[in-house]
Amino acid sequence: MGAILGLLFHSLGGFASGSFYIPYRKIHVWSWESAWLVGGVFSWLIVPIVAAYLTIPDFMRIIQQVDSGVFFWTFTFGVLWGIGGLTFGLAMRFLGMSLGMSIALSLCSIFGALVPPIYREFSGVSGDTISHIAGSTGGQVVLLGILVCVFGIYLCGKAGMMKENELSQEQKQETIKEFSLTKGLIVATISGLCSACFNFGIEAGKDMAAAAVAKGCDPLFQNNVIFIVVLWGGFLTNFVYCIYLNVKNSSFGDYADAAAPLRMNYTFAAVAGTTWFLQFFFYGMGESKLGNGASSWILHMATIILTSNFWGIYFKEWKGVSKQTMRTVITGIIVILVSVLIVGLGNSISE
Repeated sequence: MGAILGLLFHSLGGFASGSFYIPYRKIHVWSWESAWLVGGVFSWLIVPIVAAYLTIPDFMRIIQQVDSGVFFWTFTFGVLWGIGGLTFGLAMRFLGMSLGMSIALSLCSIFGALVPPIYREFSGVSGDTISHIAGSTGGQVVLLGILVCVFGIYLCGKAGMMKENELSQEQKQETIKEFSLTKGLIVATISGLCSACFNFGIEAGKDMAAAAVAKGCDPLFQNNVIFIVVLWGGFLTNFVYCIYLNVKNSSFGDYADAAAPLRMNYTFAAVAGTTWFLQFFFYGMGESKLGNGASSWILHMATIILTSNFWGIYFKEWKGVSKQTMRTVITGIIVILVSVLIVGLGNSISE
């Protein structure tokens, strides 16, 4: 029963993550950085605190009393993850929901699976190393899944290049106003590498989750206190960059611009930010049922990829491309999903 609930919670979290960017499409007049920052205030500050207040007794005292090293690493991973979240938004901006999420999240899956064991190999920290993984059956299945994922990324990138060659600039911008394959691939790669740090932040903050359970918190919600610290780090990164863009683009006036539909913009930004946080709210519930191994992370990635591609098709992001290009991107997405399942299988064998 626990596994079924874990699957359900991860699916809900994946659906929320794959859908959060839709409200941003309804924001008008504002620059991208203004919309992203307002949404971020809800997703990184307000909603996580509300969630913790409702589920964890005395959560701020837990944060105040935790060992400084635990706080430092949880926050630091949040800062690094913030770079991933920022470039994730840019990937959606340049590639669209379908291609952007598929590439960024598949890379996130790869880095999330490889970075910790490589780090352990050279640092001497206890746990599975890359050499141990390569020498075990489960580890070899994981590595096979990663190779399959790389092939899927190649197919999606090829489809993006085919789209760029087939459509005029006007056609590309009809559904994705700032479509740019080169910029999109660069930011998607950075996003994939840094986004994996959220999972590392959860691992670093486990002492806070244990303290929450000791205070009577339902284990289903124990990670909500960790999310606050990780997201503080993420907010710092995104806040600095968005304010920089506000200065550079002279867009500070967006927040009170009478020419903009302010009530609608703030509402949709709040909805986007809240929906975004729900991915981790449900992820934490799913993790409490399945454990925080790579299998949980991979399952989360798979449901996001499925959801984002559903929305990509719904919003006709591939409108006007040839049948060959459409077959290529669909094949690439299927290959990525198969790779995610292979990695999950490998981790289930290892765990």
